[in-house]
Amino acid sequence: MAKIRNPKEFGSGCLFAGFGLAAIAIGASYPVGSAARMGPGYFPRGLGMILIVMGAVLILKSFRSDGLRIAIKDVRPLLIVLGSVVLFGLTVVPLGLVLATILLIVVSSTASHEFRWKEAAIASVLLAAFVVAAFGYGLKLQLPTWPAFLGG
Repeated sequence: MAKIRNPKEFGSGCLFAGFGLAAIAIGASYPVGSAARMGPGYFPRGLGMILIVMGAVLILKSFRSDGLRIAIKDVRPLLIVLGSVVLFGLTVVPLGLVLATILLIVVSSTASHEFRWKEAAIASVLLAAFVVAAFGYGLKLQLPTWPAFLGG
């Protein structure tokens, strides 16, 4: 039996393949359509297949190349980033897309030991503008742009 020589690549490969399988399973009940007239299941299946191939490549590579063991020395940054994503999910409807995105970027930026308020503020405003343009206007997602008390 082959020995895993690079646990990080093996774990990444399993993660990619798992998300790929989940995308295919979720999109299985949707009609695929054709390349000229794509159905709602076309993108999840295509993306799922790409993720599975990427995962398989990483898993195979993990048996051939040496790598370091997976070690988490400080769990604080991981918890901050995951917590900021949960916070975004909880605040996007009541606060709107702009404020929730700014909150997400600022809070997740504090996970870095190189955190600076000015840089986080500038990045969060620019990313909030991009998110509103891409998801609010481009994809027309039904999320409020601003909080209800500001005219949502």
